[in-house]
Amino acid sequence: MQSFVRRAALRTALAGAATLAAATLPRKPGAQTILTPKPDPIVRLRGMEGLTITDPPIPAGTQGFSDAEGKPVTIDDFKGKGLVINLWATWCVPCVAEMPALDALAERLGHEDIMVIPLSSDRGGAAVVQKFYAAHNVAHLGIWLDPRGTAARAWGARGLPTTLIIDRQGLERARLEGGAEWASDDAVATLRKLIG
Repeated sequence: MQSFVRRAALRTALAGAATLAAATLPRKPGAQTILTPKPDPIVRLRGMEGLTITDPPIPAGTQGFSDAEGKPVTIDDFKGKGLVINLWATWCVPCVAEMPALDALAERLGHEDIMVIPLSSDRGGAAVVQKFYAAHNVAHLGIWLDPRGTAARAWGARGLPTTLIIDRQGLERARLEGGAEWASDDAVATLRKLIG
């Protein structure tokens, strides 16, 4: 029994260390690593229990980022749409683990004018994200870029992944830090309720 408790405590400690390392790892220009998610008990995606409701809702702001071609965009460019903005990077272990769920979420909600925007902080730009998508069969997500972390800092993100839920009026309704199972029925129902 004691060895089981020790192993469980070690797994919990390692999971915390992996998340912290992914969120705070320094990135060197040109040192891009594409991670492959593997069945691993250390990285566990959670449900909506980690969601923090923004009460009262606050304006999402005018933070700029860019599309795959480098064209600048802001939240105002998506008026009338609900947004699930996921701040991520290809080198972030929990980000990689949740990417299939975000891809499935985009497929489920795309017809409802709810967009999933995976906002990459990779310094290698669109080419790195495109290579990652191809390697992981990501088919329903666009390429959005924040290589200098400007938008992430403006939104007060403390690490990666962080996901912001923006309603159709451009208000932040909630956020979740860490990896989540975004394609679950519970997550979809929660997002529909928050976004309206």
